[in-house]
Parts: sequence; C-alpha cells; structure tokens
Amino acid sequence: MAGEERSKAASTGASGIVRPPRTRLDLPRSPRRRIVPEYDPEAFGRFSERIARFLGTGRFIVWMTLIIIVWLAWNILAPKDLRWDEYPFIFLTLMLSLQASYAAPLILLAQNRQDDRDRVTHEQDRKQNERSIADTEYLSREIAALRMGLGEVATRDWIRSELQDMVRDMEDRQILLTSESDEGDR
Repeated sequence: MAGEERSKAASTGASGIVRPPRTRLDLPRSPRRRIVPEYDPEAFGRFSERIARFLGTGRFIVWMTLIIIVWLAWNILAPKDLRWDEYPFIFLTLMLSLQASYAAPLILLAQNRQDDRDRVTHEQDRKQNERSIADTEYLSREIAALRMGLGEVATRDWIRSELQDMVRDMEDRQILLTSESDEGDR
C-alpha cells in the first residue's frame, strides 16, 4: 500500500498534476516514422560511380551509337504504321536530353566522391611525409651525436701511436738507466 502511494505521488508530483512517465536514458529511442523514404547515401554514391565509369567508356559510346543508328533506321525505313518517331525525331531528342540530364549530375557526384577520397589520401600522405621528415631529422641528430662521440673515442691508429711513443720513452729510459749504471760501475 505504501509503495502504491509513493509511485502515485512520484507520477503526480507535489502539485497533483499528472506527468508523463520519464524516458530512460540508457535505452535507445524508438524509430520515428518519416515521410521521406530513407536511403543509404554511400550505396547511392557507389551506384552513381558505377554509372559514371560506364558512361566514360568506349563501350557506352559504341552502344549509344548503335541504338541511335537502329532508332533512325527503323523510323526512316520501317512501314509508316510501325514507326514511333517520325522525321524530326522529337522522341529521340527527348530521350537523349533525358539521358544527358541524368548523366551530368551522376558524373558530378562521382567526381565529388573522388575529390573527397583524393583529399583524404593527400592528407594521409602529408602526415606520412611529416613523420618521415621528423624521423629523418631525429636520425640525423643521432648520427651527428655519434660522430661527435666517435671524435672523442680512441681509434686503433691513435692507440698504436701512443703505444709506440710509450715504447720509445721506455727504451730511452732504459738506455739512460743502463748508461747511469755503467757510470756508477766505473
């Protein structure tokens, strides 16, 4: 009984006004109905790129030329009751205009997508170049430090010359000592 009173008091509040139940923030919202149908822009973009690639091929030009030749031949050579587009070929003009009006935006969309990909690629290349430059500068500093360190390290030739100098000094002392001891014996 006390639990019912608490839940009733919580839903009505101190003023007694009934409030709608609170929505939980840990649950996703239910999908809304939309008037405009949804579509995947990436799928549409890929579709437009495929069409634009086809429109830029020789195969498309050959097929388009063949269709126009057949269209013209049929509407010139066929019996009058089987022709669907007489001499000024207005329907053919309409079809070609319709094809061009759809082809131009699809080609532009494909170009925009390619520009976006190129922009991302250029940005990645720029970052890679920056990393390469930083690595090269670091390695250059390390090599310079090693060269400076090697300048202070004793080389084999330097040690050999020092040892030869010491041997000469020792021989000179030996000669002096032997000459002094010879004089002391006399």
